[in-house]
Parts: sequence; C-alpha cells; structure tokens
Amino acid sequence: MDAGLAALLGAAVGSLATLGAAMVSSRAQARAQHEQWRRQHRRDAYAGYLSALHDRDIAMDAVLDALRADEPDLAEVDDRVHRFIGLAREVHRAAEVVILEGPAPLAEVAERVTRASSSLSEVMRAMVTNAHAGDASRKPEDAALAAERERALYEAVKDFRLAARRTIGSTH
Repeated sequence: MDAGLAALLGAAVGSLATLGAAMVSSRAQARAQHEQWRRQHRRDAYAGYLSALHDRDIAMDAVLDALRADEPDLAEVDDRVHRFIGLAREVHRAAEVVILEGPAPLAEVAERVTRASSSLSEVMRAMVTNAHAGDASRKPEDAALAAERERALYEAVKDFRLAARRTIGSTH
C-alpha cells in the first residue's frame, strides 16, 4: 500500500470516527435538552397546581372564617362561597395538567389531594347549609371536623410537594 492511499484511508477513517462521535454527542445533547424541557414543563404544571390549591385554600379559609361568627352574614358567606367555587374550578384545571404531565405515581398523589379537599369541602357545604337554616347546633362539631380535615388536606399537599420535588429532580 503506498503512502498516499494509506493517508487517504487514514483520513477517511478519522472522518468517519469524528462523524460518529459527533452523532453520538448530538444525540446525547438532544436527549439532555429533552429531559430539561420535560422537567421544566412538569415544574410549571406542579407549580401551577400548588398555586391554584393555595388560592382556593385561602378562599375556603375565608368561608370558614365567615361561618365562625355567632350570626354569620349570609350574603358575605355566599360571596365567599362563590369565590371558592371559581377557584376550585381552577384547581381542577391545574390537576388535569398534572395528570397529563405525569408520571402516574404523582397523579395518584394529586388524587389524594383531591379527595382530602373534597372531604373538607363537604364539611364547609354542610356548615353553609346549616347557617342558611339558622341551625347552629352542629357548629362546634363541624368546626372540629373542618379542622381535622384541613390537617389531612395539609398532609396530602405536603406529600404532593415531596413527590413533585422527587419527580422534577429525577432524570427519567
């Protein structure tokens, strides 16, 4: 084999090796960029959900505060309930994005938040109904039950935060 042919073959092999390395590097970079994009979308979905939960919980607290009065202002209670309902819809929309973005175990934790929230909402609705009926006989029991369910909701949201943090931090 003459020196010219050997040089040509060497250059061709070198070029192919460089091209192969560039392709591998490009694929790895594309994969890393896709993972970063995925984490960002998940982070945005989870943050939006937590923000909607926060706003809705503040609205629920406002309803419960209005109901604690000896003689609640029913118009004020109804206004606060109306605000709560609108914010609850926002939570449901945000939960759909969390379910869409996944992963499935995190969607299951979000479902636990939904159940805990619904459980507290049931107590709130009963309290509103009783206030409209002028029935204060269950007020202490309902207030205690609401506090218990608020703690359960807090724990479910805390679990969601931890699961979201683990999901965002993972590379899968």
